[in-house]
Amino acid sequence: MSLSLTPELIDEYRKQVENEASSLLAMNACFKTDPLEMCVRRNKVVATNHVFNHKVESEGRPVTNQKSSGRCWIFACLNVIRLPFVKQYNIEEFEFSQSYLFFWDKIERCNYFLNKMVECVGRGEAVEGRLVSFLLHDPIPDGGQWDMLVNLVTRYGLMPKKCFPESYSAENSMRMNRILQSKLREFTRELRLVIDKDGDESVIADTLSRQMSEIYRIVAICLGIPPQTFTWEYYDKSKAYHKVGPLTPQEFYSEYVKPYFNVEDKVCLVNDPRPNNTYWQCYMVDCLGNMVGGRQTIYNNQPVETLMTLVTESIKNGEAVWFGCEVGKRFAGKLGIQDIDVHDYKSAFGVDVNVGLSKADRLIYGESLMTHAMVFTAVTVDDSGTAEKWRVENSWGEDRGEKGYLVMTSKWFQEFVFEIVVDKKYVSEDVMAVYSKEPITLPAWDPMGALAHES
Repeated sequence: MSLSLTPELIDEYRKQVENEASSLLAMNACFKTDPLEMCVRRNKVVATNHVFNHKVESEGRPVTNQKSSGRCWIFACLNVIRLPFVKQYNIEEFEFSQSYLFFWDKIERCNYFLNKMVECVGRGEAVEGRLVSFLLHDPIPDGGQWDMLVNLVTRYGLMPKKCFPESYSAENSMRMNRILQSKLREFTRELRLVIDKDGDESVIADTLSRQMSEIYRIVAICLGIPPQTFTWEYYDKSKAYHKVGPLTPQEFYSEYVKPYFNVEDKVCLVNDPRPNNTYWQCYMVDCLGNMVGGRQTIYNNQPVETLMTLVTESIKNGEAVWFGCEVGKRFAGKLGIQDIDVHDYKSAFGVDVNVGLSKADRLIYGESLMTHAMVFTAVTVDDSGTAEKWRVENSWGEDRGEKGYLVMTSKWFQEFVFEIVVDKKYVSEDVMAVYSKEPITLPAWDPMGALAHES
């Protein structure tokens, strides 16, 4: 049975709205106001504050800003790393170069994509098939996952932002990405023609090498070429002068950063409550990665209560936590409040929103997916030991929340946080044992891989 929208039925809908004073008031308000801003509950705003009973010793300065790019995962990682780093070296303000990791991710990600296109031919995947069509839709996004960060840092190291600053295309990546997208789609066709013609591995390798030389040139022109060595000069909090280098980015990470933050000591846990994706199991997403021969992106699926407990324990011990979430839902953006009750849709629209689907349902029906990475820096725990709210360091500048910091309720955490990264020393043996299991592969378009497809 189907519904036909007859003139009579449309007229009935119109009269219903026009006869409701509340709907007319809401319509007038929406004429010049953002619908979400109109729905913000005043009592929730008044009740929100940035006072917590457990907080990392010091927070990073300055507040970072990823501008018009999808580099949140890189910013969140470097924001976590800099906390023990600035403490160790007694620095007032510091940023690692986000553009440096971005450069190498673009290079490695393009190479990874082209190699996957070759692999897809071997798997018998047609260009018009769902897998290749999905991968070609956005072959070089800005987003990423924690294991991709481990690949970049362990291979290429780190450097201070002053030694490799932002460029236009780092802060506004769309133009560069569109050029790379065009080349990668062109190269995919060329690779398929080469394979169809003779399939000789040496010819394929030569083709890939030539293609990557063009990719390198494009990325280098847009982002600049990172220096092979650098010298870092800085003043500490006592105004004493220090000079480090010359040294390579790999040496800088190994000698000056790794002793205080080793990316390989961190583990990634997710909360995916879909019935078919059981807890206490590892998962991976098909064709999700950024480095040929690099570390695979592995998810250890656990109940959300486990994630909350581990974040709390980490913060109590002075360690901030990288996490992935769906940032846009039930979020008062300007005020920086993540609270499932912050918007009163019912009073404004006569209907409620985001209440008819569970967290699992939202993943299944396309209503939810990971879209943003940020950092937990504080938590309030009640007398029973239950976490009530969280302080979040974002990378959108100082204009939102409390100078760039957000407040998240635990109810929001339960519904919209999907992934955390904590030091393995906080993780129990039984949870760590899950990593020894063979991962189950999810399709490339699965929502658990969405953070890596952000642009």
